[in-house]
Amino acid sequence: MSDTKILLNDNELPTSWYNIQADMPNLPKPPLSPFTKEEVKPEDLAAIFPPELIKQEVSQERWIEIPEEVQEIYKLWRPSPLYRARRLEKALDTPARIFFKYEGASPAGSHKLNTAVPQAYFNREGGITRLTTETGAGQWGIALSQACKFLNMICKVYMVNVSYYQKPYRRTMMNIFGSDCVPSPTNETKSGRQILEKDPDSVGSLGIAISEAVEVAAGLDDTNYALGSVLNHVCLHQSVIGQEAKMQMAKAGYYPDVVVACCGGGSNFAGIAFPFARDKIVENSPVRLLAAEPTACPTLTKGDLAYDYGDVTGLTPLLHMYTLGSEFVPPGIHSGGLRYHGESPLVSQLLHDGIIDACALTQNYIFDKAALFASSEGIIPAPESAHAIGAAVEEALDAREAGEARTILFNLSGHGHLDLPSYESYMDGKLQDLKLPEESLEKSLAGLPNIK
Repeated sequence: MSDTKILLNDNELPTSWYNIQADMPNLPKPPLSPFTKEEVKPEDLAAIFPPELIKQEVSQERWIEIPEEVQEIYKLWRPSPLYRARRLEKALDTPARIFFKYEGASPAGSHKLNTAVPQAYFNREGGITRLTTETGAGQWGIALSQACKFLNMICKVYMVNVSYYQKPYRRTMMNIFGSDCVPSPTNETKSGRQILEKDPDSVGSLGIAISEAVEVAAGLDDTNYALGSVLNHVCLHQSVIGQEAKMQMAKAGYYPDVVVACCGGGSNFAGIAFPFARDKIVENSPVRLLAAEPTACPTLTKGDLAYDYGDVTGLTPLLHMYTLGSEFVPPGIHSGGLRYHGESPLVSQLLHDGIIDACALTQNYIFDKAALFASSEGIIPAPESAHAIGAAVEEALDAREAGEARTILFNLSGHGHLDLPSYESYMDGKLQDLKLPEESLEKSLAGLPNIK
C-alpha cells in the first residue's frame, strides 16, 4: 500500500486508553494539598472533579476502557490520518522519511477534543451540569465548548487576555457552541481582582486563568473544573493518538527513530509519545522521544523539578513537575497554548529519568519552518504545532548531514486557520523573538514552595 496517506478503519479505533503509569520505572511524587501540604487524597479532589476522572488520575492499570458513547463521538474524526511529508523531504533534500499524525482534522481543529469529550462525559455521568476551564490559544476552549454542546452541558471559559485579542475567531467559535468566553484576568473572581490590582494591564497567563476557573468551580455544587493538559487523566485520554500512529506506521512498513511533538502542559506530547515510550521502557526500543517548547517559556529546558502550584493563587494541588514558578508570566508569544509555567508530572518524571528529551525553539524559527511546511504540504499549522515541525526539520537536516535514512514522526496537533494574524505579523517582519525575562524567572523560581 502507499505510505503517503495511511488511514485506519473505524473498527481499528482504540477501545482503551493506554496508561503509562503501569510501565514507568519511577512514578512521580504524589500531589500535595495546597492547604495542608500533605498527600492529596481522592476525596480532596471531589470539589472540582468527578469520581471516574479521580480514579483515572491515580490508576496504575495499563488499559482503561473507553466508554461506548465516547467512542461514538470519537468517530466524528477518529481515527485521524497519518501522512508522509514527501514534498517536505524533497524541499529539505534529506534522506530522512518524515511522517506526521494530523490531529487538525477534528471538529475543534486540534487534538484537544480527545480529552474534552471524555471529561464532559464523566462529569455528566457524575451529575454535573456546568464546567469551567481556562484556555491559552483557544483550542482547548473550543474543544470543551463543543464537548459540552455534544453532551448538553454548560461551559464557561477564561481565555488568557493576550490570546483573547490575538485570536478573536477562536472565542467566536466558543460562542457558536454556546460557551461564555471572557478575557482573563477578570473582575469576576477574587483571583482575577488580585492580579488586576497589581497589574491592570496584565497580559494574563494560563496559571492566572486556571485560578479563576478553579475558584468558580469550587464554589458551585453543580459545577466542576476541566483541565486541557498536565494532569494524568488528560495524558491518558490523548493516548489514542500514539496508539493509532503505531498501527499506521506498521502499515507503512516503518518504525520511527524519533517521535516529536510540541510541549506546553504536555498532553499532546504525551498523546503521541507515551505509547512509544512503553516500547522504550518495556522492550528497550532505541526510539528518541523529543518534546519541543518555546525559548520564551522553556519549562523543560530551564525549569526546576520541584513541587509547585498549577495556578497563580495557590488553589490547585502542588504537583511535582518541571516548573518556571507559578508566578512566572511568559512573554506574549503567539503560541498561546505553550505559555504555561509547569509541566505534566508524568512528562517531567520521564525527562528526569532520561526516557525523553527536550529542546527549545525561537518564535521566528518556528514560523519560518511552519511556512515551509505549509508551502510543501498545503496545511497551515498552529503556532504550537510549528514547534514540532521545527524540531522535525532539525532532525531531517541532521540526517542529511549524517547521510542517514532516519524515520521521523511528529504530531501536527492542530491547524492554524485561526492564527493567520500571527502569520501576517511573521510575513510583515513584525514578529519578535521575545527574550526570556531572566530576572523574572530567577525571582519566580526563588519563590517556589519550600517542600522536599
